[in-house]
Amino acid sequence: MGVEAHATNERVTGRRWTVRLDPVGRGRADVRVSCSRPACAAQVLPSAAAGRTAAIAHLKAHLRAGPAPRPSVHCACRAEECHTHIRPAGPRERPVPWRCGGAVVLAVITDREGRWWQVLECCSRCAAAHPTAKVVATAQAAEAPPRGDGFRADAPARATPGGPAATTPAFSAVGPHFSHSAAATGTAVPGTAVPQQASGPRTSAPRSARPTRKRPPRGRIAQRLVPHDLRPVALRDELTELGELFRAYQARTEPDLAVLADLHARKAEAFHAWAEVTADTGLRLDAQRAEQAAATARLQHLHRIGQAPDGEGPAVARLLTAPAQWNHARAVLAHVAENAPLPGAEARLLVLMVTLRTAQSGVGNLVGQDIKGLPLRDPEQLVGQLVESGWLGIPGTVEELIASRPESPTRISVPSLTPDEDDPGPFTFGRKLRPKLSGWAQRVVGEKKLRKGKTEADVRLLALALATGADGEGRLGPAGEGIGLDGLSSWCSVDPAGLPDLVDRLTAADWLAEADVTDTLLTGRLTERVLPLGCPLT
Repeated sequence: MGVEAHATNERVTGRRWTVRLDPVGRGRADVRVSCSRPACAAQVLPSAAAGRTAAIAHLKAHLRAGPAPRPSVHCACRAEECHTHIRPAGPRERPVPWRCGGAVVLAVITDREGRWWQVLECCSRCAAAHPTAKVVATAQAAEAPPRGDGFRADAPARATPGGPAATTPAFSAVGPHFSHSAAATGTAVPGTAVPQQASGPRTSAPRSARPTRKRPPRGRIAQRLVPHDLRPVALRDELTELGELFRAYQARTEPDLAVLADLHARKAEAFHAWAEVTADTGLRLDAQRAEQAAATARLQHLHRIGQAPDGEGPAVARLLTAPAQWNHARAVLAHVAENAPLPGAEARLLVLMVTLRTAQSGVGNLVGQDIKGLPLRDPEQLVGQLVESGWLGIPGTVEELIASRPESPTRISVPSLTPDEDDPGPFTFGRKLRPKLSGWAQRVVGEKKLRKGKTEADVRLLALALATGADGEGRLGPAGEGIGLDGLSSWCSVDPAGLPDLVDRLTAADWLAEADVTDTLLTGRLTERVLPLGCPLT
C-alpha cells in the first residue's frame, strides 16, 4: 500500500528551455540563434532584426508542436526554490511548499532587450509573479488521488441538508489561477453549495463570506502612483492609460520615435494638469522634462526619415546624422591640430586619416591604397618620418605597408592613442562610431571634384574645416557670421595670405558659394552639393 502511494505522489520537474540571440563576433553584424533543446542546431542570421524574427518563429514552432502543460509536474521555479520571484522570510529559512501553487501553465519569459526567450512549465503563481511572463497554455486540473477513507474527490458528493450536491471546481484553460479555492476563502463558486454549520442556531453567513468593497487598481507612471481619488476622473484615467502605454512601448522589439514623441507630449500635458491640481513642483518639473524628451524624440524621428524639423521640405540626408557625431568629428580635428608630430599640410592630413583608423583602441588596419589615395608627393618618406618619430608603429617596413592589399592589410599602432588604466584615451565615442567618422573623412578628402581637380592636401584640409564649421543651411560660422582666418590657416598649415587661393580652389570645385575673404573672416556658404558631408554647428 505504501509503495502504491509513493508511485502516485511521484512528480517530475517541469520542462524548461531557452532560445538565445547572441553576436557572432566582435564588430560583426550577423547574429547566432541557438536553442537549448539538444535536437536544435544553431542558425546564423545577417542582422539582429532577422535573428529576432527567426528566434521568435523557432519558439512558436516549439510551442505549436510540443505537448500541453502537464498538471502533475512540479513547478520549474520551485525546483530552484523560487529565488527569482519570492525570497524567504529569514536569511537561513528555506522556502516552504505553499510558495508555489495554482494550475500548471506554460509561460514564456523574455528580457526587455529581446536577447533570449525562456519557456517554463511552472505554476501560475510563479508565472504571475514574473513581470515579463506570458502564459500560452494552462493545464486542466489534475484528478485527485483516492483518499485513505475510500472517498474519491472525483466521486459525486452527497447532498447536504442545506443545498444541492457540491461539485469540484476546475481550473480554466483561459488564464492562470492561484492555488486558493472556494473552501479556503469562504467565497462560493457558481454551481457550488456552501454547507451550513451543523451546530448552533446561527444562520448568518460567516464574516469571510461577506462581500468586501475593493478600491479600483491604482495606475503607475514614471515611478509615481496615480491616486485612486484623483479628480477630475478624466485626468486619473489619462495618467493610468499613459503608464500602460509607456510599459507597452518598452516591451516593443523595435523603437518607433514618432510614437515615443507623442507619448512624451501627452505625458507633459497630463503632468502639467496634475501639477495644477496638486500644486506639486516636482510634477511641474517632470512635465518640463517630458516636453524636452518629446522634442528630442521628434527631431530624431525627422532626421531618420529625412524630413526638415519645421516640416517645410526634405532635410539633408547627411552622412553623419546626429549632433553627437558632429561634435566627435570636430573633436578629432582639434586633437590632430594640437598633437600632429610633423609640420606641414601633407603630414597633418596623413596623421588625421591614421588617427581615425586607430582612434578607439590605438591599433587598426591600413593598406597601401589608403595612403596612395591621399595627395602626398612622397608618401613613403612621410610614413617613414612618422615611424622614426615614434608616433606610428608598423610590424614591417614602409615599403611593405605601401604594397599591402585589402586582402592582407597591415596592422598599425599609435601608442599615444592606446588606452590604459590611467589614461582612457583622448576620445569618448564608441567602437561603432569610429568607422563612421573614418568613412566621413574619406568621403570629404576623396570627394569627386576635389580628386579630379588634383587639389593639394591644404585644400582638402580646408574642405574638412568648412564641413565642420557651417550651420544646418551651409552658412559658414555660427549664425552665418563667418570663420576666423587665424584658425583656418593654423589648421591648413598655410600662411593667412595663402588662404584666398585655397578658397578660390574650393569655389572652382563647387564647394563654396558667395565666398568673401576679409582681413579676419571667411564668409559664404557650402553649396547644396556638399551639404550631406557637413557637420552642422548646434
